[in-house]
Amino acid sequence: MENNIKISYPDSEKVYLHGKIYPDIRVGVRRINLTPTIKMEKGKRVEKPNEPLLVYDTSGPYSDPEIDIDLRRGIPRMRESWIEGREGTQMFYAKQGIVTPEMEYVAIRETMDCKQRGIDTYITPEFVRQEVAAGRAVIPANRRHPESEPMIIGPRFRVKINTNIGNSANNSNIEEEVEKAVWSCKWGGDTIMDLSTGADIHDTREWILRNCPVPLGTVPMYQAFEKVDGKAEKLTWEIFRDTLIEQCEQGVDYFTIHCGIRLQNIHLANSRLTGMVSRGGSIISKWCQVHQKESFLYEHFDDICEICRQYDVAISLGDGLRPGSTHDANDAAQFAELDTMGELVERAWAHDVQAFIEGPGHVPMHKIKENMERQIEKCHGAPFYTLGPLVIDIAPGYDHITSAIGAAMIGWMGTAMLCYVTPKEHLGLPDKDDVRTGVIAYKIAAHAADIAKGFPGATLRDDALSKARYEFRWKDQFNLSLDPDRALEYYKQSNDVGGRYCTMCGPHFCAMRISQTIEKCDEQ
Repeated sequence: MENNIKISYPDSEKVYLHGKIYPDIRVGVRRINLTPTIKMEKGKRVEKPNEPLLVYDTSGPYSDPEIDIDLRRGIPRMRESWIEGREGTQMFYAKQGIVTPEMEYVAIRETMDCKQRGIDTYITPEFVRQEVAAGRAVIPANRRHPESEPMIIGPRFRVKINTNIGNSANNSNIEEEVEKAVWSCKWGGDTIMDLSTGADIHDTREWILRNCPVPLGTVPMYQAFEKVDGKAEKLTWEIFRDTLIEQCEQGVDYFTIHCGIRLQNIHLANSRLTGMVSRGGSIISKWCQVHQKESFLYEHFDDICEICRQYDVAISLGDGLRPGSTHDANDAAQFAELDTMGELVERAWAHDVQAFIEGPGHVPMHKIKENMERQIEKCHGAPFYTLGPLVIDIAPGYDHITSAIGAAMIGWMGTAMLCYVTPKEHLGLPDKDDVRTGVIAYKIAAHAADIAKGFPGATLRDDALSKARYEFRWKDQFNLSLDPDRALEYYKQSNDVGGRYCTMCGPHFCAMRISQTIEKCDEQ
């Protein structure tokens, strides 16, 4: 594994915005430098500069040329001084009226240069505090993961995306999973879930955490299941508890825990076309049926909260009864679990533990609105985190598209974070190219939702790219796109430009459109 991994973007540089409440805060963003607009005025070539554009950046220190990266040592522990001696959670401090460094950090990160551009924004450090205190937003930030850069998940903020990685038996190794994690950060993944189920689960997670600038989530049941050799009936609260503590100690920022499955509701999935498709949900459901007892996850939920409180780990209430097909969407099993989640989220808040709600899954477009409205009502405004949803079931190999359609819709309606789906969903585990494709598909969905819900400054990048396109500033059009490399690659293929390509204006005929007197631009 290469130890000095770096991330770069064309004509971009890492810059830092500073805090006011906490002056030592340095929020990394990406500045895209733009070429000037070229016009002919009275027969003369006139250049008018275009202001650089700041964009939200998830690449962490990997895109800072001043920081040396050594994966064996791990990336800088940027939050270490903030959390020294801290005992409370983000929610605890928010309820006390205290704005933490993480709260100011995410306020700056969400707004960037809106104020300087004259764009009104409601997002301030105090607004962040209020949303966290009310449970409407979550800042996943385990005190044992000081390498992570604070981010926020909530409907009043930018729609975020999660990427799933992880190894299984004979699938991948630690080096490949670390590489996929950094790759996800390059393309814009806001959080990562390590879903490893094979060998070296602990070591894989440790390597990822020490080199991960974004929050990391897991499904602790997967590792607990491995500890009992894949026999659900042998699981115990003690085994799960010890697994939870182990992962808290390492620095996991949020846990997906299927606490909402009740013994009395499991039978509701029996009449489904596709039954129960959640792996974690199936494991705990089998345990309940074998022992004819309430799930130990539900029975010990307050104990789970106390463990999470000690480390400031957020809980993602997993949807073990999510529909695995559009046929089963919005059925009694799904909504019975959602109602239980509404009870559990209030219990989490009573422990000052941040929590959010996981959702489907497979939902046709005409049923998405009901999902969102019911979640807001039953779960008291806690952030919603959905896998897609996939709006049709007949496109294996293209499920990043079928799900991004639903993701854009539900993000517009209020979902706070979208779990990406790659082309290999239902077909196999993602490789690097699948991660890239899935992330970009979901950045499209999230950005479309941000524009639709009127997030402050959401259209700045679109307007800058459209202006560049109209003015034939091809270089800027590529650089402002979500995937500049792919845009340039396709452009070259489509135009067969070969050696005639100019990074400023494209093929030489484009310069001719500016003025018949110009045969080529200065770069050609």
